[in-house]
Amino acid sequence: MSAPAGSVLVVDDDAAVGKVLALLLTQAGHEAEHAPSAEAALSRLDARPFDVVLTDLQMPGMDGLALLREIGRRFGDVPVILLTAHGTVPAAVEAMKSGAVDFMLKPFDKEEVLYVVDKALVACRRRPERAEEGRVASGELVGNSAAMRDVMGLVVKIARGTSTVLVRGETGTGKELVARALHEASPRKNGPLVTVNCAALPDTLLESELFGYEKGAFTGATQKKPGRVELAHGGTLFLDEVGDVSPSVQVKLLRVLQEKSFERVGGTQTIKVDVRFITATHRDLEAMIATGAFREDLFYRLAVVPIILPPLRDRGADVVQLARHFCAELGRANGRPRATLDDGALDALARASWPGNVRQLRNVIERLIILADVDVIGRSDVEREVNPAKAPSVAPRGPGPDERPLDAQRKDTEREALLHALARAKDNRTLAARLLGVSRRTLYNKLREHALE
Repeated sequence: MSAPAGSVLVVDDDAAVGKVLALLLTQAGHEAEHAPSAEAALSRLDARPFDVVLTDLQMPGMDGLALLREIGRRFGDVPVILLTAHGTVPAAVEAMKSGAVDFMLKPFDKEEVLYVVDKALVACRRRPERAEEGRVASGELVGNSAAMRDVMGLVVKIARGTSTVLVRGETGTGKELVARALHEASPRKNGPLVTVNCAALPDTLLESELFGYEKGAFTGATQKKPGRVELAHGGTLFLDEVGDVSPSVQVKLLRVLQEKSFERVGGTQTIKVDVRFITATHRDLEAMIATGAFREDLFYRLAVVPIILPPLRDRGADVVQLARHFCAELGRANGRPRATLDDGALDALARASWPGNVRQLRNVIERLIILADVDVIGRSDVEREVNPAKAPSVAPRGPGPDERPLDAQRKDTEREALLHALARAKDNRTLAARLLGVSRRTLYNKLREHALE
C-alpha cells in the first residue's frame, strides 16, 4: 500500500516515545509534530490542520478517549489512531465506538506504525469532502410526516429481532441515524455498535478492516489484530455504503451472514461471532445485480428487512420541525442558545427543495446561526443561503463572453469563492470551510494552491 505523505500529530505524555514516533514518521516522508498532552494537541489543531492524529490512550488530565471525542466534536474530519499498552478487545471496542479509525498496541513496531498511518491517510482521502460527514443529527429521529411515522414504526418492530436490515435512501437522509436507533432500541444496546464506511477504504484494506489479520499476513502486520466483525461480537455491525464492496469481499460477507464464522486474513482458525448486521446504501442494487456488479444471493441476505428512508422533499412539514430541532441543538453548540427562526424563515425553509436532504438542511441552519447578527433569523437570511439567485453575482470580464480555457475560468471562480468565504467568515478558516462545504484540510490545500495562505 502506498499513501501520499501527510501531516501527523503525535500525542504522548512520554516525550521519548512521542519524539521517536514523530522522527519515524518524518523519516518516512510525513510531516510530524509531537504534542505532550491532549490539551496541547487541541491547541495545535486550532492553529493548523493535520491529516491524522496518533494519540496515546492513557495520559494525565484528558486521556486519549476524551481527546478522541473532543476532536470528533470540533474537528470531525480528522482520523484518530489510538496507541495503548493496555490493548484489550474491550478497549478497542470502546475506541471504535467513540470514532477511532484504528488502534495499535505498545510496544509498537515501525512497520505497523507506518502501515496504520498510511491506511488512515488513504481512507480519509477517499472520503467525500463534506462539511458534515456521517451523522445527520445527534439525537433521536425527528419528524411527524406519514413517511417518517412509518419508518419509526418499522424501527420499533425490527429492533426486537436479529434479522439483517438494509437501509436505503438518498445521500443525507439519515441512514446511519436509523442504524443507531435500531441498535439502541434492541436487546443488544449494551453491546458494541461498530461502524464501517465501505466506500472509504480500497478493497485491499477493507478485507483486513472487516476480518482482522494474523501476524505476518502482509507487510506491516507485526501482530495479530481483530477486525470490525470480531469487535462487534455481542452487538451490531453497521456497514455503510455496502453497495461499494468489491466482489471478493462480497463472497466473505456472504459466508459470515450464512455461517456466522470467518477467518482472519492470513489465518486458518475459524472464528464464530454473534453479530447483527445492519447495512445501508444509496445505490440501485437491483441494477448492479443485473450488470453482475453485486451478488444476488448477498442482496437477499442483506435485505431480509428493508427500510426505505424518504427524501426530505417528500416529508412535508418535517422541514419546519427539523429546522427548529437543529436551531436549538446548534444554537447551544455554537454559543447562541437564544437563536430562533421566525415564521418567514420557517416558510422559506419549507419552500426550498433540499437536494442534499437532512444533512443539507442542518448545514444551512448552522451557517445561519453562526453568521446571524441578531438572535432572530428571518426570511431574507434564509433566502440568501438557500437561493443562489439571491447571492452576489461575479462581474463579467470584458464586454464579450469569456473565451479563456475552461480550466482558467474555473480557477478564477474558485479563487473568488475562497475570498468571498474568507471575507464572510472574517478570516476564520474553520467557518470558511463550513461555508464552502469542504473539510478544513481541503480549504488549506486550496488556499495554498491559489497562494492565499
